[in-house]
Amino acid sequence: MIKTVNLTKIFSTRDVDTHALNGVDFSVEDGEFIAIMGPSGCGKSTLLNILGMLDQPSGGDYYFAGENVALYNEKKRSHLRKQKIGFIFQNFNLIDELTVFENVELPLLYLRQTQKERHEKVLQVLEQLEMLHRKNHFPLQLSGGQQQRVAISRAVVANPSMILADEPTGNLDSSKGEDVMNLLTSLNEKGTTIIMVTHSQRDAEFSNRIINLFDGKIVNERF
Repeated sequence: MIKTVNLTKIFSTRDVDTHALNGVDFSVEDGEFIAIMGPSGCGKSTLLNILGMLDQPSGGDYYFAGENVALYNEKKRSHLRKQKIGFIFQNFNLIDELTVFENVELPLLYLRQTQKERHEKVLQVLEQLEMLHRKNHFPLQLSGGQQQRVAISRAVVANPSMILADEPTGNLDSSKGEDVMNLLTSLNEKGTTIIMVTHSQRDAEFSNRIINLFDGKIVNERF
C-alpha cells in the first residue's frame, strides 16, 4: 500500500537545521496494523503527518498505491487524503459547536455526498460504535471515551483504506483505552490498514508489527 525510500524532513530556522526524519525506508502492506514507537522528538508525529499527506518530505520518495505522492502539490494531496485516509488524533479534534452527528458527517460533506448518503452512513457508523444515542449531543457533553468514539466514527465514516492514529489512547484511562484498541483491532480485521503512533507498549502489542524510531531513523522492527 505504501512505501518510503530515503525519506527526510528538515525543519530550518535562521540558526539551525533540525533533521526530524533522516533516511526512513519502510513499507506497509494492505491490511497491516503497524505501531510506531520511540521517545519524544524522534520523528514519530512528523512521519505520520507525511504519511497522511498533511506535510511534504524534504527529500526522498513516498509511494501511496504505487504513486509517488511526495511530488504532489497540496491540491492533489488533499484530494487523495480525503478519499483514502482517516485520522484519529490524541486530542480528538472535534468541533465543539457541532453535534456528534455533524462532526461525523464532515468527511462526507468534503466528498460532496448527497444528504441521504450522508445520513445513512453517519447513523450506521454511530450505531456500530454505540454512539447513536448521543448523536444530538455536543462534544463537551461527552466523556473522554465517548469523544474518542466520535473521533473514530469520523475517521471511518468514509470507509478509508488507511487510518492514521496519533496516540489514540493518550487521554483515556486504561479501561477506555483498551476499548479504543479493541475497536481499532476490529476495523483492522475487516481490512482497514492502520498505522498508529504510541508511547504505550501495551497498545503496541495490538499491532502486527512494531517499528522503533530514534533520532529520525528506524532502529529496529519487531513482528
